[in-house]
Amino acid sequence: MFEHTFLPYHHLIMKEIDIKDLKRITELIRERHNYDFTNYAMSSFKRRILRIMDMHNLTLDMLFKKISTENTFFDEFLSEVTVNVTEMFRDPSFWRILRDDIIPAILLNHKSFRIWHAGCSSGEEVFSMAIMLKEMGILNDTSIIATDLDTLILDRAKSGTYPAKNMELNNKNYIRYQGTSSLDEYYTIENGKAIMDKSLLNNVSFRKHDLVTGDIFNKFDLILCRNVMIYFNQNLQNEVLKKFHESLFKYGYLIIGSKESLIWCDIANKFIVVNNEEKVYKKIKD
Repeated sequence: MFEHTFLPYHHLIMKEIDIKDLKRITELIRERHNYDFTNYAMSSFKRRILRIMDMHNLTLDMLFKKISTENTFFDEFLSEVTVNVTEMFRDPSFWRILRDDIIPAILLNHKSFRIWHAGCSSGEEVFSMAIMLKEMGILNDTSIIATDLDTLILDRAKSGTYPAKNMELNNKNYIRYQGTSSLDEYYTIENGKAIMDKSLLNNVSFRKHDLVTGDIFNKFDLILCRNVMIYFNQNLQNEVLKKFHESLFKYGYLIIGSKESLIWCDIANKFIVVNNEEKVYKKIKD
C-alpha cells in the first residue's frame, strides 16, 4: 500500500514560476502601475512573489489578473514585495557613531541641517533619529524627509504605532545604544500597541518617492539608506548611488547598510570612507 505525500502549496507554485514569468510580472507592473522592478535582485523578488502567491492561494494566472485589475491588491502586493524588517536603534554601535562622530562633524559647519531617510519603511529608524537628536538638544535644528515608494507603509510610519511586543527588542537596542533617557518615555501602550510621541515628528516630512524612477528633489547634509539596496542588482545600485551623490551637499554624509558598499560604483572616487564597518561615507567631490 502506497502513502501519498502532499507537498506544501508553495512547493507546487515553485514549479510554475521561472525567469520568463518574473519578467512578465515586472513588465505588467511597469505598464499598469508605473513601478520598475526590472533591476531588483531576482532571487529576492522571486521569493517574495512566491510568498504572496502562497499567502493568497494564487496561481500565476490569478496573480496576473489581480495585478492588472485590483488596485487594492496591488497596494498590498507592493508592501509585501518591498517590505524591510526594521527595528528602533538597529545596530546600536552605528547609532553611537552617528551621535558621537558624524552629527558633531556636520554641526561644525552648520547650525541646522537636512536629513533624508531613503526607503524609510515603517518609520522605526526615523523615530530613532528623532529621539537621538532630541536627546542631543538639536531636534528643532533639523529638517528630516522620510521617503518610501509604499504608501501603506508610509501611513504606518506617520501613525507611529507599533505592536507592543516589538518594544522589548527596541528597548534592548536603546540600552545598548546608551541613550540618556529611557525609551519608554517616548511612547505609551494602548490596546497592545505602542504609540510614539507625535511631537518627535514635528520636523519630519513623509513623502512617497521611488528610488528607481524618482527625481532628485532636494539637497541634504546626511542621507541614510540602510539595507535597501541589497534588493537591487548592481546596475540599479549604481544609478541610485549616483542620485544620492547628486542629492548631497559637498562634505555631506551617506550611510548605507552593513552588507552594502559603494567602493565598486561609478561615483566611488567622489567619496571617502569615514567608517568602513558601519558603511559611512563622506562626499568630497561634486
